[in-house]
Amino acid sequence: MGIKRFQSVQKRLPTTQKDWRLMGRIIKLVLTIPLYAIISVIAAGAALTLFVLSLNVELVNDLIIGGVLPPTDRVTILVELYPFVGTSFGVLSGALLSIVSALAGVNVAMAGYHIREHELTVAGSGASILGVVFGTLGAGCAACGSAVLLGILGLFGISTSLLFLPLDGLEFALLALVVITVSIYWLADGMRGGMVNGCPIES
Repeated sequence: MGIKRFQSVQKRLPTTQKDWRLMGRIIKLVLTIPLYAIISVIAAGAALTLFVLSLNVELVNDLIIGGVLPPTDRVTILVELYPFVGTSFGVLSGALLSIVSALAGVNVAMAGYHIREHELTVAGSGASILGVVFGTLGAGCAACGSAVLLGILGLFGISTSLLFLPLDGLEFALLALVVITVSIYWLADGMRGGMVNGCPIES
């Protein structure tokens, strides 16, 4: 019983080179369509902004939203919160947030393509619908997860928030990375055997 359950779970995850090649091929085909490439970039930028703002809530509230700084200084502070621009993130954490954001953008573009071009329905492709939902939650979990945890800890008077976590709250970004990757695979799997951008997808 345990083996069958494990095999069932394994089929739902990208565990072979064939699965990863499928994901890569479909991502490439979807992003060669200008509309979906633009959607991917916009969604990735929005995801990165959400992550950055949620990890700097107090600073944003005190200096950017509130405070007496002139607009140009507020914009400068905001821009310097982004990875590789300011000093808020190290190389590892900045790279991780950038990768998660990029994958979130890809996930949104793939979901949009699948829904629009393949007329996705719950009855016809439940796994792909679940992939869309799962990916949306994953894209937000790095941001909202840390914000929610910060709020809960604040109720208990713990002001140091996420300092006890080894990666200072970036564990949520790692979780998002896994969730979004699985979502992309589910979407790719839902397109298996069909056509993407005029090209057949082998099953």
